[in-house]
Amino acid sequence: MKKGQCVVMLVTVLTAALFLIGSNPAIAKVIKWRVVTTWTPAITLIKSDQHFVDTVNEICKDELELRLFPAGEIVSSFEVFSAVQSGTVQGGFDWPGYWAGKNTAFGVLGALPGGPCQMDLLTWIYKGGGAELAEEVYGKFGMKYFYTNVISAESGVRGNKAFTKLSDFKGAKIRMSGMFQGQILKELGAAQVMVAGQEIYQALEKGVIDAAEFSTPDNDWGLGFQEVTKIWNVPGWHQPGSNAGIMISNKAWNELPKTVQAKIKWAAMANTLWSAAHYNMESGIYAKKFMDKGTKVAHLDDAALAEIQKMSYKVYLDEAQKNPLFAKCVYSLYQTMSVLANFRDKEIALLKRPITLPDMEELRKAAEKAK
Repeated sequence: MKKGQCVVMLVTVLTAALFLIGSNPAIAKVIKWRVVTTWTPAITLIKSDQHFVDTVNEICKDELELRLFPAGEIVSSFEVFSAVQSGTVQGGFDWPGYWAGKNTAFGVLGALPGGPCQMDLLTWIYKGGGAELAEEVYGKFGMKYFYTNVISAESGVRGNKAFTKLSDFKGAKIRMSGMFQGQILKELGAAQVMVAGQEIYQALEKGVIDAAEFSTPDNDWGLGFQEVTKIWNVPGWHQPGSNAGIMISNKAWNELPKTVQAKIKWAAMANTLWSAAHYNMESGIYAKKFMDKGTKVAHLDDAALAEIQKMSYKVYLDEAQKNPLFAKCVYSLYQTMSVLANFRDKEIALLKRPITLPDMEELRKAAEKAK
């Protein structure tokens, strides 16, 4: 074979090899991301984050691979935002309310005291413009954002003191997240104490705080609250529903193929549905565990709740005058609520009826015949 023919053949082989590498996903280079979260393994909210990671890794196989790092392994809970923004990691799971100090609009994106419930938040996110507003707010800090979890009503305040009327809050030191939640506590004469989730148990045990809220019953149980508290104060007016999601640095996002970007978007929506169902079910399971443990329930009276609602709305109106982006977000949220209100009074009787069940034993026996 002549020298020229050898060169032609070599070029042909190399070209074919490069084509195969580029067209064969099994050979193509997989993009790898490090993703952090504000939660530790003891906080069951991390299950939503892990579920999203597993989903993306499955549907983006041979294209994108995510590895999840719990809080403390790369950065602490409150350093997640800056880690993503700076590009130290490609993504980070969060609760938007943690960043209200950067812009109060984040408080709307996370949860508001006296705000909407889980289903209302889902409606706002996907039909009322919430998802687009989240992208706008995070976009100002160089990040993409997708909601991955809409959490059911939070437990409420746990401790060894009952809060049944407004005067019970005076002088109390309460661990409670959220800028606006803190303002309400101040109005009530209580002190807001910020403690990371994994440190609440010790703070309760040592009497550093009088009471604490964290999340849903399963999360509260996972942090051991049943061991250091006897009273469960309801309802969770500070967060009737709350949102969580994933921040992605713009640089990492822009390096992804459009097809992979689309898969992440749909994986986030699917994960939000899975998480909503998961935490609803877990709330029922772990509420019973608290009751079986001997926890007593204290109800805040209706007059107190009505007053807290009034305080909340005043806080929103005051902040709206200071921050147009906050005003844009909170207006959008309550515009959705105003639409839902058209049906709310028609369904309220059904929603408020006593929780009764059919004869479960008879149903169980009948269901067993299906086997």
